[in-house]
Amino acid sequence: MYDEIFAKEDPTKNNPRFWDELFLMKVNLEYLEGKLESLDGDEVMKIKDNINSLFHHCVQALGEEHQIKVVNALQTLCALFRGVHQKNKSATGFDIINMLMGFDKAELRMKELMESLDSLLCGDGSESLKSLCLKLLLCLVTVTDNISQNTILEYVMINSIFEAILQILSDVSSRAQHGYDAVVLLALLVNYRKYESVNPYIVKLSIVDDEPTLDGMGMVIHHALTEYNRQYKDKEEENQGGFFSTLTSMVGSMFIADADEKLSVQTNEAILLALYEAVHLNRNFITVLAQSHPEIDMATTPATPVPASPTTPLSTTPPSLDSELFLSQSFVHIFTVVFLCVFSDEHRLNSARLCLIILTCIAEDQYADAFLHDDNMNFRVNLHRMVRVSQTAWPHDTANPLRPLVCAVLDLMVEFIITHMMKEFPMDLYVRCIQIIHKLICYQKKCRVRMHYTWRELWSGMIFTVFFNFFKLFFLSFFVVVVVSFSPWHLAIINHFNPKIESYAAVNHISQLSEDQVTEYIHIRCTVLTDFNGFLQRTLTFSLIVRSISLNVRKNVSLSTMSQDVLLKEFSSIS
Repeated sequence: MYDEIFAKEDPTKNNPRFWDELFLMKVNLEYLEGKLESLDGDEVMKIKDNINSLFHHCVQALGEEHQIKVVNALQTLCALFRGVHQKNKSATGFDIINMLMGFDKAELRMKELMESLDSLLCGDGSESLKSLCLKLLLCLVTVTDNISQNTILEYVMINSIFEAILQILSDVSSRAQHGYDAVVLLALLVNYRKYESVNPYIVKLSIVDDEPTLDGMGMVIHHALTEYNRQYKDKEEENQGGFFSTLTSMVGSMFIADADEKLSVQTNEAILLALYEAVHLNRNFITVLAQSHPEIDMATTPATPVPASPTTPLSTTPPSLDSELFLSQSFVHIFTVVFLCVFSDEHRLNSARLCLIILTCIAEDQYADAFLHDDNMNFRVNLHRMVRVSQTAWPHDTANPLRPLVCAVLDLMVEFIITHMMKEFPMDLYVRCIQIIHKLICYQKKCRVRMHYTWRELWSGMIFTVFFNFFKLFFLSFFVVVVVSFSPWHLAIINHFNPKIESYAAVNHISQLSEDQVTEYIHIRCTVLTDFNGFLQRTLTFSLIVRSISLNVRKNVSLSTMSQDVLLKEFSSIS
């Protein structure tokens, strides 16, 4: 039947019931995608009408009462989206839209598709179908490496499924089964052309004030971070224990990059991105960070809720009974793990940037600052530290007392500053660290908060940074004086600013600019340039992170059989 679709003639010519029969049969994803990829451009255009018809009947089948047809239609749509995009990687989005739906029918077809998916996600139907709907949406969003080049998403912007995603996150049962996919999908949709046009998902996320929904989003992120921490802890334990392991660890510590790489766990960039978007866009989400979340399995709901006890030491009770604040172990701990191997690859470097941006957003919020500094809410947070030569143990390293959470954040910043001195100085990361420290200290000064903290380590780290940079600056200055003054570079700078300064003087009717006026003008121009460069760097960072997430999601969706046998068995008994 697939071969008939890929023939030039209408498949219903010899069999009027062709489409009804097609969706009653088990989908062969590999064959269908392979068939699309095997055709050249001209051959695909010759069967465009049949592919358009297949897409149309897939959408129609989503409204069928026969659940087997719905399952097969959803999976066929996944194969169509993947197959056509794989075939037309170099083609424009409009060519792909024409190939799948036809220009004249695209708006109607996508409206019908999104409405059907919305109904399935919000209805009382099978959880398996809801899972399949989310898989289809993730497949649709990630078919291109750069999601902003996926023109089909314009229709997803127009026909929003934002409310359906919120419904999943607000419901305990749905959140347990579909929360992760829903949060990742939302994070990706928010990043579609976010700097180029008005994105309705950004607007809607920024005004959400429904407490169950925000709590649900926080729970999903919390559990994903906790799982990451658990994986790191398991890997850490694998590398410990026994004389031989101790010996190899000692030797491995001489080559810290190798030692850290052995313990590295792939960072969950999708969840970090979702956390950033929630904190950055929605001020109400900050309150979720300071709420207690019982450490229970999301798939089960206890008959009697465990009362929150923020003052209980986090490491003294079993995980199943522990009431852990979102910002404590799961939140700060993941940053320490990311920072350990920050320069092992580009992904981890971007994850570190994102972690620091998240902490900056939190440090800028007074409600979050009040929570971080609350002396009545003390926690024990274990921070992972890189092995350093002649490392002096911090006073709290051995005792690890209960302290306000701000102490762990400051520890984290100091640890990063001290352990990442290098020739290729990560200036943007250091600036972020110092900004976070500055904002926290400003809050303490403003609110007259006195903390029992080992300030000596912080000041030592800051002074060490100054001397480190001064040492580099000395040689840079020497290079500038000796070399640049006698090179074309110096003339290039003069030639760049001279016409701009003359233009500035003419516009402001100044015959002769003073030395101070020239200095001020250059300072303003450099500040604007620095801000612009910062914007470009943030944009590039988020673009790389979203691209990485898109690739990972696409890989996971394509490798998954979407539980075909399980689905068919489930719905065969019903039908």
